[in-house]
Amino acid sequence: MLNLFLKNFQPPAWLVAEAQQKALLLVNHVLMQEPEALARIARNQGRSVCVMWRNFSVPLVATPAGLFEWVEAPLTLGRAPDLTLTLLEELPLNLLQTALAGEKPQVRIEGDIQWAAELNWLVDHVRWDLEEDLSRLVGDAPAHLLVSGARQLTQALSAFVARRQT
Repeated sequence: MLNLFLKNFQPPAWLVAEAQQKALLLVNHVLMQEPEALARIARNQGRSVCVMWRNFSVPLVATPAGLFEWVEAPLTLGRAPDLTLTLLEELPLNLLQTALAGEKPQVRIEGDIQWAAELNWLVDHVRWDLEEDLSRLVGDAPAHLLVSGARQLTQALSAFVARRQT
């Protein structure tokens, strides 16, 4: 019943746009902490990628600074995106379970395979050091405590989702 609801649920457009913008800010923040990632993206400046899931799409273009910039639509640049990545999992809970397990979801790749390989390198090698970011705000000990608690919560949530799937 829950899966049917989640499969058919459509959040308001303003919420989707806001969530996508915040996610892009987080991705760029994480990228700024990795000089090799910035260099790889900068080498691909101007190349576009459109990430799609269900009826959501996130059209991005690589900037000279090595970050990603949102473009209004995949065809904003006057052409189709260089690469389209479509997440194949339809159910949000299954996608969440895959992410919590640290696995990559199944993706259909269309377009520039070399650009896809560069993005795959980012997925494989770039990690957000949440504890480091938090320590700048609250100090080392509280940051460690918060991240440890979040890891325990994530493990419990992952176990719960796994039990719901069986």
